[in-house]
Amino acid sequence: MAADNPRGGAGAARWLAYVTTLPTDDPAARMSVLRTLKSLGCAVLRDGVFLLPDTPAARQGLGSLSEHIARINGSAHLLALTSLDEAQSQQFRGLFDRTQKYAELIKTVDSLKTAFDVSDPVSIMHLLNKQKRDFNIISTLDFFPSEAKERAARALEQAEQAVHARMFPEAPKKTGVLDTTGKLYFQRVWATRKPLWADQLASAWLIRRFIDPEAKLLWLEKNQPCPDSAIGFGYGGAAFCNSRDRVTFEEMLAGFRLDKNAALVRIGALIHALNAGETGVAEAAGVQTLLQGALRRTESEDKLLAETEMTFDLLYEAYFEAPGKAG
Repeated sequence: MAADNPRGGAGAARWLAYVTTLPTDDPAARMSVLRTLKSLGCAVLRDGVFLLPDTPAARQGLGSLSEHIARINGSAHLLALTSLDEAQSQQFRGLFDRTQKYAELIKTVDSLKTAFDVSDPVSIMHLLNKQKRDFNIISTLDFFPSEAKERAARALEQAEQAVHARMFPEAPKKTGVLDTTGKLYFQRVWATRKPLWADQLASAWLIRRFIDPEAKLLWLEKNQPCPDSAIGFGYGGAAFCNSRDRVTFEEMLAGFRLDKNAALVRIGALIHALNAGETGVAEAAGVQTLLQGALRRTESEDKLLAETEMTFDLLYEAYFEAPGKAG
């Protein structure tokens, strides 16, 4: 809707008044209509009278709603208001002022900054992604350009860049591949830190499935040091951790000569998208939902890994193409 600039000049805004009479004997139907009006961004002028800037999208949405209201034995009238003076238009614009909502969002983003150096950046990125979704909801129903919207967008962008830098630190890039011919990476203890999320869980699955089938996994508390006898992964300073360009899973693929396996590379891209909050991998949202479900239904890290290993097994089977089957 932002592309339909309803403002034009200072006093050139045009408006739609929507007058409704809803059935009183069907509360559920009334609530459904009211929720729809709210989702369209309507302001309430009085009981049964709503207001929107006059845009093609608004006309289409209200037109469809009128058909629904008629089916539930109500009535609706769409009126175009075009002869308002500047004072009245200014008053109407005030009904759509989203400044306070943007201010609350900026306050929340600023509060997250205090945790940048003490909390896991992946957890902070999850919270930032929620704020991005909230911003999109607010801005979709923000019909007039404003400095508040620009400030909120900048605050989100700057916070995201700062967290991304912590997730993918500047570090010397490892060269070559690891010597896996001896016992250095077999029958070992592998340790990562809580809370577990996509990268740690996928990396643990990778270790057990492709690197060290007899691995023992150790779940460290947030600031618990890694034992000297264990191989750390999935946290800053570990033997295997995020680099500037790759998450831990992708680093391990490269180090253990597994980056020629197209199915594993695709899983790596998905894990990268989940950890960085990117949207370029279509399956990422579905996998995130599965991981969140596993988190809710399990009481220990061992059970969580067991649940999510099935997800990664299925992903691998879906992505894998046996030689001669491609095409």
